[in-house]
Amino acid sequence: MRPTARRSPTARRSPSASARRSPSARLALAVAALVAAGPLAACGDGSDGDPDTVKIAYKRSTDNKIRFQDTYLEGVKKQFERAHGGKKVKLIPIQAPDNDYATKVQQMMRSAKTAPDLVYEDTFRINSDIKAGYLKPIDDYLATWDQWPRFEETAKSAARAQDGKTYGVPDGTDTRGLWFNRKIFAKAGLPADWRPGTWADVLAAARAVKAKVPGVIPLNVYTGKGPGEAAVMQGFEMLLYGTGSDPLYDPAAKKWVAGGKGFEDALEFVRTVYGEKLGPDVSDALDANVGTHVATEWFPEGKLAISLDGSWLGQNWVEGGPKEWPSWKEDLGQAPMPTRTGQPPGRVSMSGGWTWSIPSKAKNPDLAWEFVKTLQTPRNAVEWYVKGAQISVRKDGAKDPRYLGSMPGIEFFTGLVRYTHYRPALPVYPQVSTAIGEAMEKVTTGGSTADATRSYNEKLKSIVGDAVVER
Repeated sequence: MRPTARRSPTARRSPSASARRSPSARLALAVAALVAAGPLAACGDGSDGDPDTVKIAYKRSTDNKIRFQDTYLEGVKKQFERAHGGKKVKLIPIQAPDNDYATKVQQMMRSAKTAPDLVYEDTFRINSDIKAGYLKPIDDYLATWDQWPRFEETAKSAARAQDGKTYGVPDGTDTRGLWFNRKIFAKAGLPADWRPGTWADVLAAARAVKAKVPGVIPLNVYTGKGPGEAAVMQGFEMLLYGTGSDPLYDPAAKKWVAGGKGFEDALEFVRTVYGEKLGPDVSDALDANVGTHVATEWFPEGKLAISLDGSWLGQNWVEGGPKEWPSWKEDLGQAPMPTRTGQPPGRVSMSGGWTWSIPSKAKNPDLAWEFVKTLQTPRNAVEWYVKGAQISVRKDGAKDPRYLGSMPGIEFFTGLVRYTHYRPALPVYPQVSTAIGEAMEKVTTGGSTADATRSYNEKLKSIVGDAVVER
């Protein structure tokens, strides 16, 4: 995310260059940037294998005002160094969008010279990194760690590979739903306790806003290749998983599900949002940094009515956040995203999260594990849930008074865990995700849902071969 000069949400601009490039071109550029970035390369091997220094790579937001994790990690670093006399922590922040961060970290992990000792891994990428041999199983460490039984089983599974081994410790999760601006709703004649029962209800509210409150964006649904997984998981899959059970991958058949009616219905919803101009200007929607505009401009400045978004949004508006907004607790409401027709269970959510993993070529894995243990003391775990607006993955954390009182809406979003879904934890998922993002972009820019679905199915078969089932 980036703190660019403020623009009107309806101002036209071309999609970012990264959104237009092919995946291979983006990879080449990211690798070139990694090689050229002297300070970053130096961070990778600056301690030259010093057995007393643990090197930790993590993603830093591209928005220079967002430094929650930096502050948190600096505090844990001080704790660790005080408790481990003579040991040092070298933090390696990588400031990049999600896709570029993943590429840079993978490049670092390929070589023993540049591999960090501990790396922050998005759960949707962890299995592809496991398959590539970048990560080390940590089961031997977990076997003697008294904190591991306190983690929720669903959270543990996020870092468990197909070989049955575990490759990371999760530090939080998230859920997703609908955020809406009550002030705009009042002008549109919509209720302050809005609870849509179907997709049609969501679109009806957006149309009411468009008709009665000109000059604001009725509904934001992340879409296209630029926003990456934010569009695929937060936009498309929030719709797709409201159309039926196992709509993306069939675990019983161990096959991917070809795009059918549910897939087309989800794409049609996206096409409707942008075709009827209920969403942001298309050039804004396809911008990789659209999430920054939602959080630091459109919502706090009263330019957006509804966003299909994540549980963490509030962290942007608290005191000390990138866009302080004292009245957000009263101005915004939250509602569950309904299933397509309101069919049981009536609502849907998606969950993700990140884990701390040890690269297979780490020079100091034991020291890295000691740092993980410091990160996950009960006090530090809750501190991160509060600072990072995370949903607790620990049973004790979910009951902590600091957690329960940390953010308006935290109980609402924690309550969505029972309805949540997780992305298929398979190595090829990132490629499938890219194909979904391309299908979304086609309908966002005016293409038909049938053509986009057909193109997706062709790409899916090229990715997974015969491991496809049609419904």
